[in-house]
Amino acid sequence: MKTLLPTSTAGSLPKPSWLAEPEKLWSPWKLEGEELVAGKQDALRLAVDDQRQAGITIVGDGEQTRQHFVTTFIEHLDGVDWEKKQVMRIRNRYDASVPSVVGAVSRPKPVFVEDAKYLRAQTDQPIKWTLPGPMTMIDTLYDDHYKSREKLAWEFACILNEEAKELEAAGVDIIQFDEPAFNVFFDEANDWGIATLERAAEGLKAETAVHICYGYGIKANTDWKKTLGAEWREYEETFPNLQKSRIDIVSLECHHSHVPMDLIELIRGKKVMIGAIDVASDTIETPEEVADTLRRALQFVDADKLYPSTNCGMAPLSRHVAQGKLNALGAGAEIVRKELLA
Repeated sequence: MKTLLPTSTAGSLPKPSWLAEPEKLWSPWKLEGEELVAGKQDALRLAVDDQRQAGITIVGDGEQTRQHFVTTFIEHLDGVDWEKKQVMRIRNRYDASVPSVVGAVSRPKPVFVEDAKYLRAQTDQPIKWTLPGPMTMIDTLYDDHYKSREKLAWEFACILNEEAKELEAAGVDIIQFDEPAFNVFFDEANDWGIATLERAAEGLKAETAVHICYGYGIKANTDWKKTLGAEWREYEETFPNLQKSRIDIVSLECHHSHVPMDLIELIRGKKVMIGAIDVASDTIETPEEVADTLRRALQFVDADKLYPSTNCGMAPLSRHVAQGKLNALGAGAEIVRKELLA
């Protein structure tokens, strides 16, 4: 990336109220058929324009064509029964009714490739596409077939790799795998989670990223954060092995979190997406607050490897708040960019 301090979002942005109910995850679509297809494309174009106006360097689709960052991908796979649901604990935090794996999982056709081509046609800027990581996928399903979290994760890794290669061919510059489960299941992450992540990214020429956060700004996540104490050292468990991995970029949550900034030293040499925007608050950061987060991070990551970003997706926020936060991210990065170039 030639731009110093290239900015991006972790993934999702709020959907327009005419497309889906605002400030809500898994919000049902308000349109149907061809109108829904057109509406999703309209929303994607708006998301691109919002990012461009805010000075965001690496543009995403805002996840406008999907209801949820994990389940929308799973909906397109064979071997998953959406009628046979089970209540499961998600990342040891909250209960959800989830579909069941009832047979061998496979991807009968590409899931996001046409959407990625549409995104590519909207901008000459670098584009990023997000996919759920293997471990986070298995944590959102009831496995009634493989009876092994590890085996199912390897199957998903192969499927994700197929999708990622086609996204790369569609012109995607950065492919990001979302693995919030890495901040919960440390032993599994180190035993096989990082290995399955590398399998998902195998053979890609596009840059690869892994996004590891403490979750959307929903009550279940904010309540969980209150139990983590004065210092959140979860990254300490997986960063040493991620530093040795073939993944190019590591994304972490920083602003308004209790993550000690010096933990970034554990991934020295990697490019780092620094979460400089709090997605669990409606308070819009000032550019100077963003700049301060970035300055502190620069003690532990070289400037040419620092990518300012958001802590997580912003789907549950209002569009007004999210746009204000995007503007602050772009402006804050520009402050530090000018300082470095001076």
